[in-house]
Amino acid sequence: MSTDRLEELKKVIVLKDLPEEQLKWVSDHFEYKEYEDGELLIRTGQAMDKLWLISEGRAPFYLDVNGKLVHYFTFENAPGSGGAGGLLPYSRMTHAPGNTYAAGKVKSFWLHKDHFTEMERVSPLLIQRLIASMTERARAFATMKLQQEKIGALGQLSAGIAHELNNPAAAISRISEELDKKLNLNYELTEKMIEHHVNPEHIQTIYRLSFSKEAEPKIKQTATKRIQAEDAIADWLNEHGYKQNLLATDVFVESGFTKTDFENIFTNSGKEEFEYLSQWLENLLTSRQLIKDLGEASKRISNLVGAIKGHVHMDRSSEQQPTNIHNDIDNTLTLLGYKLSEKNIEVVKRYCGNLREVPAFIGELNQVWTNLIDNAIYAMDKGGTLTIETACGEKNIKVCVIDSGKGIPPEIVSRIFDPFFTTKKVGEGIGIGLNLVSRIIQNHDGEIKVNSVPGRTEFTVRIPFGGKEIPDTVTS
Repeated sequence: MSTDRLEELKKVIVLKDLPEEQLKWVSDHFEYKEYEDGELLIRTGQAMDKLWLISEGRAPFYLDVNGKLVHYFTFENAPGSGGAGGLLPYSRMTHAPGNTYAAGKVKSFWLHKDHFTEMERVSPLLIQRLIASMTERARAFATMKLQQEKIGALGQLSAGIAHELNNPAAAISRISEELDKKLNLNYELTEKMIEHHVNPEHIQTIYRLSFSKEAEPKIKQTATKRIQAEDAIADWLNEHGYKQNLLATDVFVESGFTKTDFENIFTNSGKEEFEYLSQWLENLLTSRQLIKDLGEASKRISNLVGAIKGHVHMDRSSEQQPTNIHNDIDNTLTLLGYKLSEKNIEVVKRYCGNLREVPAFIGELNQVWTNLIDNAIYAMDKGGTLTIETACGEKNIKVCVIDSGKGIPPEIVSRIFDPFFTTKKVGEGIGIGLNLVSRIIQNHDGEIKVNSVPGRTEFTVRIPFGGKEIPDTVTS
């Protein structure tokens, strides 16, 4: 064992203060390698069968995420990794999940796994240190993965929200253009009515009639009855020579006007006046409907903004705050509305009537509802049914998220809450795993269970009304 090699090994943190005979074994069995800046140490998919120790330099690791290399961890001779990398004792890793490069000149020592059993016999202390390094590495990987998942979730939700906002925004733009046309047409029709000496009292009578129709409770008609009502008005208009109004029969029927109303207006005004009055009435009714549509589109945007604000828990501290679970679930359904629409999924809500507010880390709890509902949507084909039920007891609230999908195979049900386990394809879903869901529920002193058979998968969450104070969030 050369003095230079021994001094180089002593630099490695996990080898610090090892007895001389143990260091000699390391020196005799580890292969020394040097890498220049940018050189590849390990390639994605490469068989992981060697432990390596770094005495000098840094080796950033990039995980393959959906075909892109994302920096996850840096191996170096520092307290975080202890200078150890590659395959560690008792690790179940078989292949490299990403690339590891040299950053600057790297001096390293490599050992094949065939020597692990002997190493454990020679130096139990070294084995303990390597296991501690593996634990630290796993913790760092989990933290980075959680951050990546949250970024992915934010991107997915942002895309959905943009899609949802685009529809009412486009509607507002279209309606404003139509209202501008109707305003100009109203000016033209008013000018014509004045020119043809239309009686102002007739205008007032029709105006008041339109308001009374609007105030009447709307009775939903069958398609057949609606067509019959439109045909009756169209026939009457055609018989009296008002073919220019035939295309507006749906507007008249929608607003509650009937053939009898037109007969009365015609009798009171006369043939020539009726021509302009009927056009003016159609313009008035259409303008009102456009204003209603404008209000609905604006309300849709307001609801989405409110849902976003409630979902991400704006304007509140990171401490536990009382929250209405029903409102939180409704906000989540609003934000995932685009996914529900794409699959034409029916949503059935059965909420308890005696709900009390629950002390919660609201932003985190909303991640639970987002994940469970998104998973349910993913599990169903088009035309499925999503059922959300709540039951309120004296001590806790039970929330059940039920989908009509194919179910979870029995052989993997026990694993779905394991870290990093997923049944989704790469790039699909919102990215927040069920392991995180389980941790959040545990942080609220609650529990989550799953029961699945073909055609019905039910996730049941129970959260106590008492809550508990926790100094740190699950994202720490």
